[in-house]
Amino acid sequence: MKDKLTLFTKYLLDFMFFTGIIVIVTLPLSFRFYGRYNTYFKENYYSLCVIFMLSGVFAILIIQQLRKMFMTVLNDDCFVRENVVRLEKMSIYSFFIAVITACRLFIYLTPAVLIIILVFVIAGLFSKVLAGVFDKAVTYKLENDLTI
Repeated sequence: MKDKLTLFTKYLLDFMFFTGIIVIVTLPLSFRFYGRYNTYFKENYYSLCVIFMLSGVFAILIIQQLRKMFMTVLNDDCFVRENVVRLEKMSIYSFFIAVITACRLFIYLTPAVLIIILVFVIAGLFSKVLAGVFDKAVTYKLENDLTI
C-alpha cells in the first residue's frame, strides 16, 4: 500500500482538477454576482472573464499533466519520456498564464498581479529545468536497462 502522503497528494490533485473545472464553468456567474458588490468586476466583467477563464484552463492543463505524472509515480515508473514531455507542457502552460495575467496589468495594476506573473514565470522555468533533468535521467535509465 502506498504511504498516506502519496495517497493524499493523489486525491488532492484529483480534487483540484474537478473543482477547478467547476470553478471555470461557473466563473461568469460568479463574476456577475460579485460585480454587484465590487464595481471593478462589474466594469471589467468581459475582460476579467476572458483573462480568468483562460488562466483557469491552463491551470487545469497543468494539474492534468501533474495527475498523469503522478500515475507514473504510483506505478513506480516515473523516469519515462512521457514525463519529460509533460514537464515541457507544464512550462509552456505556466508561461501562458504569466502572459495572460500580464494582460490584466492594462486593466488594473496591483502587487498581487505582479507576484502571480513572477510565480508562473518561475514555475515555467523550474518545469523547463526539471524536464532537462528528467530527460537525462531517462537516458541514463534506458542505457542502464540495455546493459543489464
